[in-house]
Amino acid sequence: MSSPETNQTPAPSELSLWDAVSIIVGIVIGAGIYETAPFILSCVASPGQAMLVWALGGVLSVIGALCYAELATTYPRLGGDYFFLRRAYGPWAGFLFGWSQLTVIMTGSIGMMAYVFADYAVKLFGTTSASAPVFAAAAVVALSVTNIVGVKSGRRTQNILTLLKVIGLTAIVMAGFFAPAPVKAASSGGGAGPGFQVAMILVLYTYGGWNDAAFVVAEMKNKRRSIPQALLIGTASVAVIYLLINAAYMSGLGFDGARNSKAIAADVLHGALGDAGAKAMSILVLISALGALNGLILTGARIYAAVGTDYPAIAPLARWHPRLGTPVTSLVLQMAISLGMVLLVGTDLGRSLTNGVLQALGFAAFSWEGHGGFDSLLRCTAPVFWLFFLLTGISLFVLRARDRGTERPFSVPLFPILPLIFCGMCAFMLYSATTYAGRLTLLGAAPVVLGMVVLAFCGGLGKRSAQPG
Repeated sequence: MSSPETNQTPAPSELSLWDAVSIIVGIVIGAGIYETAPFILSCVASPGQAMLVWALGGVLSVIGALCYAELATTYPRLGGDYFFLRRAYGPWAGFLFGWSQLTVIMTGSIGMMAYVFADYAVKLFGTTSASAPVFAAAAVVALSVTNIVGVKSGRRTQNILTLLKVIGLTAIVMAGFFAPAPVKAASSGGGAGPGFQVAMILVLYTYGGWNDAAFVVAEMKNKRRSIPQALLIGTASVAVIYLLINAAYMSGLGFDGARNSKAIAADVLHGALGDAGAKAMSILVLISALGALNGLILTGARIYAAVGTDYPAIAPLARWHPRLGTPVTSLVLQMAISLGMVLLVGTDLGRSLTNGVLQALGFAAFSWEGHGGFDSLLRCTAPVFWLFFLLTGISLFVLRARDRGTERPFSVPLFPILPLIFCGMCAFMLYSATTYAGRLTLLGAAPVVLGMVVLAFCGGLGKRSAQPG
């Protein structure tokens, strides 16, 4: 009898190097660079410190990309982290990762980016905040359907959105550097604000998502060469763009003007182009959010498809449509759970149900005042995200020791120093995210605990396939 893997339609190799780079840039550059930049500037004392913190975030992300390049070229399998964790720690770790991505991390990230799109759509069209869940849900459905129709449709959408995004970011850089010099504002005191540590937390959040290309490695052409190139080119490109954007912010508005701005990119474009520039900025953020959202939808479904190859009870998740060439069941299930999250944190009914669950478990109700859909989902998902990110970093050491004879087309330079730096960053972010999330950590942890129960009491969801080699 064949293994579950041999019963599934294999993932077609249709993604080029440019497609993978586009996915990375599209996911990473969502709306964080517009939302977090002023607060990050308020955390530091000078323009030099601001550029240092963004450069440091870029260096740490490139180090992480080097670690992932070794893992992904050594094990170019569908699902990325799912396979790395399963190989390093056993089937239970891979299953819990896939389960957590489906129930918390990826679907929560999709919901978060959908709310970024929705918040700016509300501003652009002048509707009430009550319509935000409608915009968010519509974006999730539209882009999920686009990816169901075919991988070519999904990748073309991603490439177009990424290209438009980069063009828009270039316009901001040009406006910042070539606009009339800003009037020097009164100094706000020159203090370092909340501090360098908080700035690093926000910077690393803004760089987040570069690793998602590992989820689609099985669909890439020329894997051994394209995987490390995509990870390094994509991550380095984002770092350069972020440095240029922040330099443009401070050039166009001045350091104090930039750190006190409520809509920093819009203010830069307004200074160069007037009201038309501010409206163009809203459209750019919408495009950025859609690009990130599409990338998350495209990559997320590949994780569940990989899990389905190893667990017969959920084998439908691994089935690729013979004509469309996409994991339709995984995409539909991901869409449904993401919509559920959008409604849970963004509507009065959903929030009441969430508080009811907290109170039934003996915890105090969560005060939703001042917490939008984006912030609430960030608090729920971040601790679980960084936990598995840390485990993936450690898996590099485990797999080097276990698979000594395995060919490694790419090896992390300066081993073990660079992987240790990456793991230290993940541990720091796990602690910081848990502290930031507070009681909402419980909402993110609950599905993970449920996954443990399912794995323990449901016979591992059927006979597991052999440990991958």
